[in-house]
Amino acid sequence: MKKFIAFALVFVLVFSVAATAVFAEEKKTLVFGTSADYAPFEFMYPDETGKMVYGGIDVMVAQYIADYLGMELQIENMDFGYLLTALNKGDFDMVLADIEPTEKRLKAADFSDPYYSELPEFILIRAEDADKYKDAGTDFNGVSVGAQTGSTKIEKAEENLVGCVVVSLPLVTDLVNELVNKKIDAILLDGSVALSYASQYAELAIAEEASTVFPEPNGIAVAVAKGDPKGLLPGINDAVAKLVEENKPEEFKAIVDQIQGIEEVSADAPEGYEADE
Repeated sequence: MKKFIAFALVFVLVFSVAATAVFAEEKKTLVFGTSADYAPFEFMYPDETGKMVYGGIDVMVAQYIADYLGMELQIENMDFGYLLTALNKGDFDMVLADIEPTEKRLKAADFSDPYYSELPEFILIRAEDADKYKDAGTDFNGVSVGAQTGSTKIEKAEENLVGCVVVSLPLVTDLVNELVNKKIDAILLDGSVALSYASQYAELAIAEEASTVFPEPNGIAVAVAKGDPKGLLPGINDAVAKLVEENKPEEFKAIVDQIQGIEEVSADAPEGYEADE
């Protein structure tokens, strides 16, 4: 009987240690959700061996946060319009995707303090059409303007580009292809993203005069599930405060600017997901 009890105690102890080890191992992983079609914030590109890897300002910010928290970073890629839904389903611990914490989004998720100040929206057009689109109030009547599904660009295009016809697609890369192939006339993007594409494609340009209607946006931030059920937000805010103090986002931007041969990709949403509004 004593031997049985001793064996049982050993079994319980081993099981407890093993369970604790598994829990600790899981706790070390910080799952970061993003949409890797939005350079310079998140994208995929071939490294020196030809392997496709993640890069971008948000990717480096996420890695900084993981390092600060003493956790391993795991990256999951999904179309932008599904990110907050997946976050609240527990698929991710946090989302970084050049997200501005708007009033609508604050109802769906909690956000960290801002870590980066984005440029105002710019209108990306074909360079050959530069003389066509100068006035946001008169030159966009009946013009097809692309905007990413689930983004604030849909409403901003409708509100500021008078008479435009908004075409929404999940992937910015698809919107750019539509623009290059003359299937749409323009795309509304965050300023730094529009500049990134204009620098990559000689046939694209910024409609600078028309773009002046868009005001300075709020800073972009890290999203966590509504109510912060995993208790990550205080630590994330501490990391954000430190990286902002160290001016890391600008340092990361300089690194991204040096990356050549960007090839963006994205991933489909799991079955049963609906796009975030």
